[in-house]
Amino acid sequence: MARILVQEACFDVAAEQALLAEGRVDVGGIAAFTGLCRADDGISALVLEHYPGMTERALEKIVAEAEARWPLTGCTVIHRVGRILPGEPIVLVLAASRHRSAALEACAFLIDWLKTGAPFWKREEFSDGRERWVEARASDDAATARWAG
Repeated sequence: MARILVQEACFDVAAEQALLAEGRVDVGGIAAFTGLCRADDGISALVLEHYPGMTERALEKIVAEAEARWPLTGCTVIHRVGRILPGEPIVLVLAASRHRSAALEACAFLIDWLKTGAPFWKREEFSDGRERWVEARASDDAATARWAG
């Protein structure tokens, strides 16, 4: 049972975690990752774009893969789009399972994939008026590669 959202609105981590666990007695643990917008090098905002429909289908596919690899009892993936300011949350991944190892591994798998394989385009805006598209990093590709096979 997965909940996948792509939205402009901010989200409440505690409320999302409570919703995932609500009324469940089969959840032994929930692993969580919240990605935040940083203000590195004078960044004043991060703008995320996506292709509606295609993005949600891609997220559904990778969540289904996580559910096939680990015995999850629930999963939540929320990814924001639009203009995000430093300190605001960008992404939330929650993975619930009877046991912590499955929840932790599934959460790490999902966020590694989101960082490299999700169809989002990111543009950084700087306080001096410059803008630049964010390129993939070799370290992110290496993190995702550990899940291959």
